[in-house]
Amino acid sequence: MTTSTVMIHDLDTGENNPVLRTGRLIEAPNWSPDGRSLVLNGEGRLYRLMLDGEGELVEIDAGFAKNCNNDHGISPDGSRLVISDSTEAGQSCIYTLPASGGPPYRVTENVPSYWHGWSPDGRTLAYCAKRDGVFDIYTIDIDGGAERRLTDGTGHNDGPDYSPDGHWIWFNSSRSGLMQIWRMRADGGDLQQMTDDGNANWFPHPSPDGTLVLYLAYAPGVDGHPRDHDVELKLMAPDGTGARTIVSLFGGQGSINVPCWSPDGGRFAFVQYER
Repeated sequence: MTTSTVMIHDLDTGENNPVLRTGRLIEAPNWSPDGRSLVLNGEGRLYRLMLDGEGELVEIDAGFAKNCNNDHGISPDGSRLVISDSTEAGQSCIYTLPASGGPPYRVTENVPSYWHGWSPDGRTLAYCAKRDGVFDIYTIDIDGGAERRLTDGTGHNDGPDYSPDGHWIWFNSSRSGLMQIWRMRADGGDLQQMTDDGNANWFPHPSPDGTLVLYLAYAPGVDGHPRDHDVELKLMAPDGTGARTIVSLFGGQGSINVPCWSPDGGRFAFVQYER
């Protein structure tokens, strides 16, 4: 049995505060723009956790989508959700639906596609996708259409998330060998490697004010982003300096796969697991 504890880290106090502990596998907290709730997934379903409530998970109606993975999020204006689900296509496909729940609208025609970032203006989705055996970063208009490939097939490219000004897309890539944190312009230009510390680094998330970047670090030699590992959550400046460990935990896959900052940037949510 897996025990999942949803935690909130407070930057000012350094405290990690549990908001839910359950014997179910729960993953990937998103913080709502109004600051009142988290959206998470578990066992193929999508849930909302009210932070001022009784600590209960309430399922969000996602129509036919019953195989949601941990790549989901909330639009900047809070009106819509984006999910990655394999019910219809047999492989992960990106859909949007009303934030309160409702029938999913298919965005990506090609599969597999795994959502990770929403542009600040709400018009564009960034995601990783496997095409011809290679994982690259793509963007697509919120209403669908032709996908735009931003990376060139070098290494494994994953976890794209926008900077709050929309000028940069942060992501992780093994193009230099070990998985490290990178960023590029929103059109795919000006690639810059931002970490080179010997760890295997995944899932960068810029803070709402753009002053920090949160990411997850595995020990050297860990391949992919598996669950049930000793990992670290680290913060660094957007120029790549000042990297420091904020939380050490047992986790990995499911801990911070998607954007997880509070709207005011003073806290972030994550999930830790028990051995």
